[in-house]
Amino acid sequence: MDFESARVKMVDNQIRTTDVTSHSVLSAFLTVERETFVPEKSKALAYIDNDVEICPGRFLMEASPLAKLLQLAAITKDDTVLEVGCGTGYTSALLSLIAGSVTALESDEALAATAKANLAAYPNVAVVTGSLEKGHTAGAPYDLIFVNGSVEQVPAALLGQLAEGGRLVTVEGYGNAARAKVFVSERGAVSENVFFNASVKPLPGFAKLREFVF
Repeated sequence: MDFESARVKMVDNQIRTTDVTSHSVLSAFLTVERETFVPEKSKALAYIDNDVEICPGRFLMEASPLAKLLQLAAITKDDTVLEVGCGTGYTSALLSLIAGSVTALESDEALAATAKANLAAYPNVAVVTGSLEKGHTAGAPYDLIFVNGSVEQVPAALLGQLAEGGRLVTVEGYGNAARAKVFVSERGAVSENVFFNASVKPLPGFAKLREFVF
């Protein structure tokens, strides 16, 4: 399979057509070899216009919403980034080409090991393991926290790891009603803005605590 040609077609047909115009984002998608970050059996599917399963219950996000979210994050080379739920490392690789440094957090030990191997050529990425919903306090504060999947609710623990002026980008909610949001930390308070609907696969560990009703 001609992966290079498939990568160009992905950018031209899936990403540019959904109003992604950021040069740094487009360049990253053209550069990173997506096929490296999917299981061997799925390499032929690496560039399809859909999510790709990387292990039971975990997915490499479809290119179009991922690109839109990265553009929404307005990343610069001065940014220190925490990626929550790095999986096999694909988004970490994209972020590494746009940001200054990336901490890639993964709760699954096997996925984290795969990500470390896949990201060996990206020196500004550090893969760490731990609970996704708790973030990684050792590297805080972060200019950007990128949550790589949808969540029912953003935990206060993650918002508390933002630097002054820092932002957290995620998809909140599940299914077609889910919405891309940016949370911004300023002067001790966090504001949120809603941008577009985005149906992406959920990350484990982010469900709201259920309350008993009497």
